[in-house]
Amino acid sequence: MNGWLRMALSRMPAGWARLGMATGAAAVLAAVPAAAFGAAPDAAALAARTTFTPDEVAQILQHGPWPPRRLPDASNRVAASARAAAFGQRLFFDTRLSSSGTISCASCHVPEFQWTDRRPTATGLGDAERNTPSVANTRFNRWFGWAGATDSLWAASLRPFADTREMGSSERHVAALVRSQPDLECGYRQVFGQPPAATEDDKVLADIGKALAAFQATLVTGRTPFDDFRDALARGDRSVQARYPEAAKRGLRLFIGRGQCSLCHLGPQFSNGEFDQVGIPVRRADGRFDWGRYDGIKAVRASRFSLLGRFSDDRKGSTGESTRRVALTVEAYGQFKVPGLRNAALTAPYMHDGSIATLTSVVRHYSTINDEKLILAAPHPHAEPGEEQPERPTGSVLRTLNLGEREIADLVAFLDTLTETRTGPNRRPLPAAASARPISPDPRPCG
Repeated sequence: MNGWLRMALSRMPAGWARLGMATGAAAVLAAVPAAAFGAAPDAAALAARTTFTPDEVAQILQHGPWPPRRLPDASNRVAASARAAAFGQRLFFDTRLSSSGTISCASCHVPEFQWTDRRPTATGLGDAERNTPSVANTRFNRWFGWAGATDSLWAASLRPFADTREMGSSERHVAALVRSQPDLECGYRQVFGQPPAATEDDKVLADIGKALAAFQATLVTGRTPFDDFRDALARGDRSVQARYPEAAKRGLRLFIGRGQCSLCHLGPQFSNGEFDQVGIPVRRADGRFDWGRYDGIKAVRASRFSLLGRFSDDRKGSTGESTRRVALTVEAYGQFKVPGLRNAALTAPYMHDGSIATLTSVVRHYSTINDEKLILAAPHPHAEPGEEQPERPTGSVLRTLNLGEREIADLVAFLDTLTETRTGPNRRPLPAAASARPISPDPRPCG
């Protein structure tokens, strides 16, 4: 008798011994629970496990590593300054910067809500028409806002000041505040090495934006289960790979394969940083139209605070190359920013207008999208005075997929694994209701 069988028989309940040895080992093995031997999964379970081809692995590896290496921002001379980030954090929660003294950046970008506000559309001094995007991971962006109306993080930080529905402020108000309030004047001098200019309101405003950007650049989401799986693939660690849920693996295969999600949602941030049609009507409930990227290109071209303007600290002008080359075409009508997907499960509702409540509904929306209507919905070509007549758009990368319910659930399972499980390496947790309490001034003296 084999040793392992003898041991198994010795551990059997007394009643089982009546089976007798005459029935043979087969009967014994049939009677003993498989779990007693730590049996491996059956053939069906093994066959159901998701494996990836070398080409699929190569595509998966493109979505990391996380976090990416931080690149310098030549347009912002204080972008990497810890002192500027500390000053920017105080500014971010300072309601004095609004015209009413009641609204701060954190009124919409709430730390406890993943730097969003959980509303379909933003509400400041009034009601806006677009959803509040998270400011986490914005330091990796090339364009900012749903329409890409700004081309730097510091310029994007200025836009809410002038919007009457948000902070309703002005260059004059912000500059006067920084000059007159001792804590702000001191913080400004500590960061920029000189007092705020006495007459150049726009320069002071630009510098405030740069301090705000230095703070927001520290907000990087943490590692996720996907990152652990992706890195395990890279080094061939099968034990770590096995911990990744099977549903998420199936969803990942759809994401990079038949679903074609990674055509737009690619790279470590799961975004190409550009714009596309989204299948949401451009006509809003109030009867007005939101033309998205088309209006965004106009705005960034006209802005005094763009990377092509005098407030950029990039004397070589290299950071403004994308702005210099961006073309105003009819294809931009109705296009909106491709958002990053990290922590997406925590930032509902979704889309630029906040019209979709859940990730499952987002996946179903794109699965059933009518690609022909994406073309027909674009307006007929027209041009502003002095502009060239644009050509009609030819289409979008979006296509009807008609995913099954299990496929939709698998994609959502994969998206759930893009949720951080540990705090990001450069992120300082903020206390609850931080915006409701005064923030201690920088202890360094001003003199």
